[in-house]
Amino acid sequence: MRALLSTFSLQELRHHPWRNASAVVAVMLGVALAFAVHLINASALAEFSSAVSAVNGEPDLELRARQGALDDRLLAQVAAHPGVALASPVLEQPLRLAAPDGGTPVAAKLLGVDALVVAGPSPALMPVADEAPAGGSGTRRFDLFAPDAVYLNAAARQRFANQQALPLPAGLALPALRIAGRVNAPGAPLLVMDVAAAQALTQRVGELSRVDLRLAPGARADAVLAALQLPPNVIAQRPEQAGERVSNLSRAYRVNLTVLALVALFTGAFLVYSVLALSVARRQPQFALLGVLGLSANERLRLVLAESALLGLLGSALGIALGTALAALALRLLGGDLGGGYFPGVAPPLRWSPLAALVYLLLGVAAALVGGWWPARATARMAPALALKGLGAPAPGGARRHTLALGLVVLAGALAWAPPVAGIPLAAYVSVGLLLVGGIAALPLAVGALLDRIAPHIARHALPVLAVERARRLRETAAVATSGVVASLALSVALTVMVASFRDSVTQWLDAVLPAQLYVRSAGGGGDTNHLQPDFVAAVARVEGVARVDTLRATPVQLDAARPAVTLLTRPLEAAPGRALGLPLVGNPLPVPDGAQAVPVYVSEAMVDLYGAHPGTWLPDLAQAFAGPQARGVRFFVAGVWRDYARQHGSVVMGRADFVRLTGDTRVNDLALHLQEGTDENAVRERIRALAAQYGAEDRMEFASVGQIRATSLRIFDRSFAVTVWLQAVAIGIGLFGVAASFSAQVLARRREFGLLAHLGLTRGQILGVVALEGLAWTLLGALAGLALGLAVSLVLVHVVNPQSFHWTMDLVLPWARLLALCAAVVVAGTLTAWLAGQAAAGRDAVRAVKEDW
Repeated sequence: MRALLSTFSLQELRHHPWRNASAVVAVMLGVALAFAVHLINASALAEFSSAVSAVNGEPDLELRARQGALDDRLLAQVAAHPGVALASPVLEQPLRLAAPDGGTPVAAKLLGVDALVVAGPSPALMPVADEAPAGGSGTRRFDLFAPDAVYLNAAARQRFANQQALPLPAGLALPALRIAGRVNAPGAPLLVMDVAAAQALTQRVGELSRVDLRLAPGARADAVLAALQLPPNVIAQRPEQAGERVSNLSRAYRVNLTVLALVALFTGAFLVYSVLALSVARRQPQFALLGVLGLSANERLRLVLAESALLGLLGSALGIALGTALAALALRLLGGDLGGGYFPGVAPPLRWSPLAALVYLLLGVAAALVGGWWPARATARMAPALALKGLGAPAPGGARRHTLALGLVVLAGALAWAPPVAGIPLAAYVSVGLLLVGGIAALPLAVGALLDRIAPHIARHALPVLAVERARRLRETAAVATSGVVASLALSVALTVMVASFRDSVTQWLDAVLPAQLYVRSAGGGGDTNHLQPDFVAAVARVEGVARVDTLRATPVQLDAARPAVTLLTRPLEAAPGRALGLPLVGNPLPVPDGAQAVPVYVSEAMVDLYGAHPGTWLPDLAQAFAGPQARGVRFFVAGVWRDYARQHGSVVMGRADFVRLTGDTRVNDLALHLQEGTDENAVRERIRALAAQYGAEDRMEFASVGQIRATSLRIFDRSFAVTVWLQAVAIGIGLFGVAASFSAQVLARRREFGLLAHLGLTRGQILGVVALEGLAWTLLGALAGLALGLAVSLVLVHVVNPQSFHWTMDLVLPWARLLALCAAVVVAGTLTAWLAGQAAAGRDAVRAVKEDW
């Protein structure tokens, strides 16, 4: 076998380097894109998880409030338990600090810790004081407890280099903090200070974000928690669950992005199939001679598979190198975020994995072997004696192949209904693959049916008859030539439809959730730690030109320790004309049952999938987040489901009046300002700025018009899906490259045929016309098949993959103008390719080729 590879197969490679290079390039690009996406995501996730682990430390347990903050009186109760060896309090507060160069504000997190105990569970948060200046007495140890001393991690020290003090935003107890040292925590900018000083600085005296516990030797976590009798609104979790939540937060996006990157590799498999099928067809006499000389059918099969494996191995090795370079470049220029917004501000180093490289190398080889299987099988089934006499191989079992193709399509439809596996739509991905393979396998059947109807209409035109009849009689060859472009076009059509449907649904959703003209929100970071002053909110409602003010409060609620937090949204829920409750509901709201302390809530679609919160059921997990006496005995009734494209892991909407009644908390994050008719928006904005200056809140709020929010949201959406545009372009390019390689090989193999046509009186221009018409017919058939398959795949993506991956639904939108333009571009490119390939075979060599005899 090695001798045949080094002689017989090597000669084929030497005589047709460009054709084989197309298959290598296709595999290389597919592996490179998939491996680069994997490296970027893996590096970003590892860096982000490392930072979270360093901040959270390694306690045995963490205590957090399901909603809001912990009462710091809980600390004394927990620390006094004999099963607890160490209790470390932590207060978290996001900040936005002015950049030293006056540029974009720096997002940072302020952590308040107890320096006497933090080294146990979280050594990376232990403050390390700077050396005292010359003439001083050693390090300034008591700065650990100073109310104005802060310690910065490496990222923060880099952003605020050569500064002795750190200016703070308005609204805090101090105008600035003194930089007293450092902490060794990695990740985004982090500020650490004494927990009591942090409580006073942020005006959150009596509050804690979490308590880290180290248990005494021999103490069991479940026994300690049972003895502590924690309030229902306190949740205990393992530290590793924080890393799991980080991974779960972006898992669906990372998996979908990797699958999209494998689109190019999938297309490359069809290109390998096309190249090898044509190569085998061209070398049929040589294979026949080898068969007569004693090479068995199994040996011929292994020889062609070995050729495909070598193409795949070479392409995969080059793809691993290219993917590594692409990942390193992307991490340097773009950081670790590929548009999904899950790893903002993370600029991780490249983490290269030999195991991952081996997996993607084997994926490339496997794709090439799959592409080479059918040509290898055709070679094995060939009758050498007949092929040596030029009588060709027996016709393939068309009926059996078509039955198999239709069976694959039916199986694909069945798998589309299967549930996800661990939150990943694996069955839906297999369904898409089977749909494409089955559709392409049935391509000869569709080609024959269409050309049979066209043939009678062109019977009086010689050149079209030559082109159509050849494609009609050799429909298997046409399917081989167009398989790559059909696969790439189908996937491009499907992605185009999915993105257009998603964008249209997001646009409609924004219209529904943004009814006001102007919005005011508290600045200073995310979470529920920054609020607008109640008296300022009341004053805004009296500003000239403001007709109505709707308040909004967004509070993270931890319903499940293993899942990311759910967002509790409190807002007025009065019904608006033409839109029930001012929410984009899926279906009609349900009436609240009588005779029970029931509070109606409206859950997002993600809550239905993740927590089983179906309309008409109760939500007992939410009741545990309310600990006040007012909430005793209250039950939350799911009155409806709404679409929420902003919060993938679930949200619950509650009426503001109910929330204030249950908690007594009147704080808000955002204001929606409905302006009087004819009011100048800019004038209202300036009046509110002046009002904020009176309350000292001008630096603690942000303005945004509905147009700005819409534009920013759609810009983020387009950035999230920008990578799909490049993946589509690569897939289409590979498909067209495959058409070029396939058609060029076929035209060169038909030199005798063109020579005979020239002897019969056809001019060079007429021969080129026949070739161009064949290319037009084939690519037109490929475009129609790709469009039909793409629309079928888009149904799976829109109605199965997206709901199972991201837990939201959307309406199907077909952008016909873009789809037809895409198909037209493929048809024009394929026809032009065929015409250019025909030029090489329509000259004098074609006439001389008639005299050739193998």
